[in-house]
Amino acid sequence: MRAGQGLLALLLAIWAMVLPAVAQDLTALARLLPEASRIEGDAGGITLSLGLSQPVPWRARLMDDPPRLVMDFREVDWQGLDKVPQTGPQGLRAGTLRPGWSRLVALLPGPMKIASAGMATEGRTQVTVDLAPTSAEDFAARAAAPESPDWALPRPADLPKAEPRHDGTLVVVLDPGHGGIDPGAERDGVKEADLVLAFARELKDLMMRDGDTVVVLTRDEDAFVPLETRISVSRAAGADVFLSLHADAIAEGEAVGATVYTLSDAASDEAGRTLAERHDRADLLAGVDLTEQDDMVARVLMDMARTETAPRVERLAEALVQAIRGADLRMHRHPHQEAGFSVLKSPDIPSALLELGFLSSERDLKRLQDPAWRAAMAGAVRLGLRAWAKDEAARAGVQ
Repeated sequence: MRAGQGLLALLLAIWAMVLPAVAQDLTALARLLPEASRIEGDAGGITLSLGLSQPVPWRARLMDDPPRLVMDFREVDWQGLDKVPQTGPQGLRAGTLRPGWSRLVALLPGPMKIASAGMATEGRTQVTVDLAPTSAEDFAARAAAPESPDWALPRPADLPKAEPRHDGTLVVVLDPGHGGIDPGAERDGVKEADLVLAFARELKDLMMRDGDTVVVLTRDEDAFVPLETRISVSRAAGADVFLSLHADAIAEGEAVGATVYTLSDAASDEAGRTLAERHDRADLLAGVDLTEQDDMVARVLMDMARTETAPRVERLAEALVQAIRGADLRMHRHPHQEAGFSVLKSPDIPSALLELGFLSSERDLKRLQDPAWRAAMAGAVRLGLRAWAKDEAARAGVQ
């Protein structure tokens, strides 16, 4: 039996047992072949046929709430996915899940089951998954199947817990939003994830020149980082302040200019509530398990954040707003707002979310792509953070 046939037989046998595929020693980057791919069907049945430049380890599983097909691959470049003929599921997204692993997620029109799946390696590599309608009970059972330890995706390396600093060093964690399978807002071929990562790198370079500042990025490449992991990175780094960076799009009316968001379970307006829900939904669609989150624990954490860090957070927001306005940069007519962003829920680290602008605004999009504007904004954010840190140090010295 040839190697390709052996791999196919192994995959089909595993599928027959309804277990995830076991990883093989195939690690080179594969490319999607749009011209050899198609996605078609409806509630009566769906077929996903993906042409790849070479075989890679892969698996597929169903997930619920909302119903979706999740496919994991070892290192696949998804460029050209938008050119694949699609008459099937809407809400298709793909990208890097974490370094070395990529994921494709397809929203399903209702309860479905994997009727057949396999990888053909004769000629070119073709991964085909056929989905068929099933009952809600059967779908729920399949979606609830536990993760196989043989295919557990590698978790990001745990950072060592930072020791408290007493040398006046300011530790800033910058969180470029989205990334990988979650591109964030998109307009005219521009992705929010790319824009905020570029800005975060520029801001880090600027702040590190001060000599008394340590800057850590929650991601430094186009990779998906779950919201809870972003908080964990911040705590492990011993952060004095956490700043999440975004450039979202608002369909409900026009939003223009930079906006600073702080945590609240009640959003300042409908747009803020929508943004917070969208960020959490990105985690959900990417396949992050949210079932173990305890609502009571979340409320306690939010209460702790209010009582322990709320005054510091308010001063942080005010310092950022003053610095950005002082640099004569455009801000939203309501520059400081509140919303329930999960990424801001760390109870012990002052945290804020900065919308640099909105891709739904043509003027903001031009500003975000202008190196001179980004440099001015980075300078303003630096001044705001340093002014806040100096004030906090003075307050701590008085107590």
